[in-house]
Amino acid sequence: MAQAELEQEQTETMTVRESIRQALREELEHDEDVYIIGEDVGAFGGVLEVTGNLYEEFGEERVRDTPIAEAGIIGAATGAAATGTRPVAELMFSDFTGVAMEQIMNQMAKMRYMFGGKTDMPVTVRTTEGGGMGAASQHSGTIHSWISHFPGLKAVAPGTAAAAKGLTKAAIRSDDPVFVFENKMIYEQQGEVPTDVEYTIPIGEAAVEREGEDVTVVGTQRLVGEALDVAESLSGDVSVEVIDPRSLYPLDTDTIVESVKKTGRMVVADESPLSYGTHAEIIARAQEEAFFSLDAPIQRVGTPDTHMPFSTPLEQEVLPGGEDVKDAIRRIT
Repeated sequence: MAQAELEQEQTETMTVRESIRQALREELEHDEDVYIIGEDVGAFGGVLEVTGNLYEEFGEERVRDTPIAEAGIIGAATGAAATGTRPVAELMFSDFTGVAMEQIMNQMAKMRYMFGGKTDMPVTVRTTEGGGMGAASQHSGTIHSWISHFPGLKAVAPGTAAAAKGLTKAAIRSDDPVFVFENKMIYEQQGEVPTDVEYTIPIGEAAVEREGEDVTVVGTQRLVGEALDVAESLSGDVSVEVIDPRSLYPLDTDTIVESVKKTGRMVVADESPLSYGTHAEIIARAQEEAFFSLDAPIQRVGTPDTHMPFSTPLEQEVLPGGEDVKDAIRRIT
């Protein structure tokens, strides 16, 4: 939700972590078929403290700890969703998605299709992404491009506290499987979040977080905030429009294309590896529908095609940030 929309809502300042927890709490209260399952989500409150005290509030039947078995977590959630409940499965780090890929790709993603639409699949998978914590290669990946590629799966990646709440609630209420990708480095980022318990953000709807005239920056997750900071620093020199797509699949192409037709220039900033992914998809759609509006080549800001280093200096060298966004803007304005 963009700032202008938020001004029309009753809001509360909270962190991204708190907004996700509030979304989970509200949905547990809203629907008795909703439950949470995952490693350390219960008594421990989540390894990154997102589930907090939900275990104490709702009990072990609704907030269930599991063994360290990602295939079991996703398999159980898929089966439970097929039989009428709404599980919210947490994969502690997105890198571990590979362990459960058979269940995701061949069961969760395909079941509605293979049964002719007669079986709903209302399962939400929450998982963390991104570097910056010195957690090394197996705990720092950004894999949302991979999941977005598979038919039958939806993928969202909030960049603000409001989006984190609205998309999490929308995912839980969806009858399709939805992955919610949470960048772990923005859990402490604060923002205004609507307090309405019915507040959701439609999956597939982008937000224009800042209006501008000279260049469009499409940023995801952590890079939404970085792009907004850059836009402010360039104010008076370059007018930067910042879009948070929020949903990666389905992607709100119309909002992006409308912006590019206005500005004539675009930068796509996403922490995933640069090749064959989110950047390429957004750029392809923009060029297909707004090619004759472009005044300069579209720029990409992302992670080089490498694994995330453990070394802090090397990690910071690899991670894209605000200076990279600024450099990209400077190249085309």
